[in-house]
Amino acid sequence: MRNSDLEIAGLTVYLGFGRFADEPRIHRILVEHAVRGIRIQALLRLFLAAFVLATVGLDPPDSAKVLSVATGIAYAAWCVLGCWIVLRHEPFAVRWSWIGLPIDLLLMTILAVIASMSNDVSWTTNALITGFALVPMIAAVSLQPRLCAIVVTATVVVYAVSNALARAANDEPWSVVVLRVLVVAALAVGAILLAQLNRSRVTTIGSLAAERARLLDATMEIEERERGNLADSLHDGALQYILAARQELATLRDSADEVTLDRVDGALRDSARLLRTTLSELHPAVLEQAGLAVALTDLASSYGSRAGAPTITVDTAAWPPELRTTADSLLFAAAREFLTNVVKHAEADNAEITAEFDDGVARLVVVDDGIGLPDDENVDDLMHRRRSTGHIGLASRRVRIEGLGGTMTLENRPTGGLAAVVELPAREL
Repeated sequence: MRNSDLEIAGLTVYLGFGRFADEPRIHRILVEHAVRGIRIQALLRLFLAAFVLATVGLDPPDSAKVLSVATGIAYAAWCVLGCWIVLRHEPFAVRWSWIGLPIDLLLMTILAVIASMSNDVSWTTNALITGFALVPMIAAVSLQPRLCAIVVTATVVVYAVSNALARAANDEPWSVVVLRVLVVAALAVGAILLAQLNRSRVTTIGSLAAERARLLDATMEIEERERGNLADSLHDGALQYILAARQELATLRDSADEVTLDRVDGALRDSARLLRTTLSELHPAVLEQAGLAVALTDLASSYGSRAGAPTITVDTAAWPPELRTTADSLLFAAAREFLTNVVKHAEADNAEITAEFDDGVARLVVVDDGIGLPDDENVDDLMHRRRSTGHIGLASRRVRIEGLGGTMTLENRPTGGLAAVVELPAREL
């Protein structure tokens, strides 16, 4: 596993999703949802920073004006830094989010205290304490209900104290203070419940994704097992009968028409060759015995020998013959699916297969010079169209590849034709 994958796996546990610690295919899903919430937090913080700057700029306190403005500017700089972190370094953003909420609350508290102590009539405090309502909203989009509960509870307390301090200066009745505190308390409760709901949804998504991945793995294993069984049946049955028939023909050479025997022998020879090709495609023993590089060469040869098939070349210079990885079988299955589509649908004259392995990443590229994808169709449209006609091979490969943390892309080439690329984290065996 690459360092980035290990880091993302660690973040899954860090977020409190330890139940998925043994499901590396789910880590990225969970972290992506967490990062989406953090991005929303960063956007709301920008609004809060703009509100604070506008408050201390338009209605500064009579004293400590410089300190108030400096605090507001420092907070705005903090918010901008947070946005940069979220956009540039997602794993660190998850950890950064833990300290963001306490800092929001601390800043609002400092400004409210400064304003309440510096004005006889604390209109600055009245404006600033309105911003406390944004803090529960920022906390609500997190996936940490406990942290959210701590922050919003502290927010309600600080909000109540700030209102009490401002009440004496503004001569407000206690009933108004209590009503405002009740509104913020209601927002706080809603924020906690919303954080719990978000976490429950993400947990459900993770569970469904994990179950889907397990079912797909089971389906792929059944498919490979059935392919192996069919290959064994053909090898031990039909192919043996054809070979035996050719041997019987050899004993009739002296007593039968030579031309007829040659014709029958040729038909049996072609049948045996086709059966061997089918066996290789169904269950390539060479993949286990000689590795992916040799298996891809044999696969290209079997497809290229078909009538009307394009010329298929193989480049495995960056995939040593002795190399064995955890991605071999999946890459071979993907190559088989890509070549099937090239032969049946691409109308290509040439195709090329490239396999590479570098720094824990296995890469397979299949390109052709055929018709490519229609201009008005993307990859998702292609998958939907193929599934609607009962062809699920390409879609199932894509799901399994992405479930293992890889990617599969299909793009039209500038010079014409299609480029299919699979990248998959893998380790050497």
